[in-house]
Amino acid sequence: MRQKIEAAFEDRELLKDEEYRNTVFDVIAALDRGELRVAEASGGEWQSNAWVMKAISLYFGVAEMRTVESGPFEYHDKIPTKKGLAEAGVRVVPPGTVRYGSHVEPGVVVMPGYVNIGAYVGGGTMVDTWATVGSGAQIGRNVHLAGGVGIGGVLEPPGAVPVVVEDGAFIGSRAVIVEGVRVEEEAVVGANVVLTASTQIIDVTGEEEVIHRGRVPARSVVVAGTRPREFPAGTYEVQTALLIGERRASTDRKTSLNEALRDFGVSV
Repeated sequence: MRQKIEAAFEDRELLKDEEYRNTVFDVIAALDRGELRVAEASGGEWQSNAWVMKAISLYFGVAEMRTVESGPFEYHDKIPTKKGLAEAGVRVVPPGTVRYGSHVEPGVVVMPGYVNIGAYVGGGTMVDTWATVGSGAQIGRNVHLAGGVGIGGVLEPPGAVPVVVEDGAFIGSRAVIVEGVRVEEEAVVGANVVLTASTQIIDVTGEEEVIHRGRVPARSVVVAGTRPREFPAGTYEVQTALLIGERRASTDRKTSLNEALRDFGVSV
């Protein structure tokens, strides 16, 4: 499959051949079943599968527009919603949407949120109301994406590492995580935190600050902050994130995450 996808990505004329078109459909079906992933962990680091991203891009070119009706609602799109939710052990609350080509493990709950093509969501995770899991994003098990969380997606350029939220993490309301940022296991990200690849995540727990970028360390508690920056027009506060502590052993369980937030005065 990989050889055909790579060839078709370089020469779109090959997609006129049914064999190549069917290969694209086969890759998306494998993503939907969880047999392929946009990115995978290897040796403690995450690596993207560029050829799988290419297959998703090709899918948009070969899939046909169709009208989908759901009760009084009508949609017109190329990608259907995921089927067989009951058999998969997944709960989706209307009007939550899980798009075909994404994979959600048993025990996932999707409130009126959205899971896009290529995403992977681990078992026991809650995608809360108006939370969005973007294309290709990798969400671990027993994660809570609180209301309005925005997890960015990425398909281009192929090979870009997507956003990764690892097992047991808690992402607070209206937080936004994009540009391949990695939130490591059991970390807590407070409400309204915005994390991009260049956002300074400043560890303020010691006598001197330590700056991280693109990675929230495991079990750390991060809140929104600012720091002054000089501009020609004057000094202004620029958004940052502050690493203010680490979760205690008593807050290991998902049900105790609110306690972890209260310990540090973090808003949900």
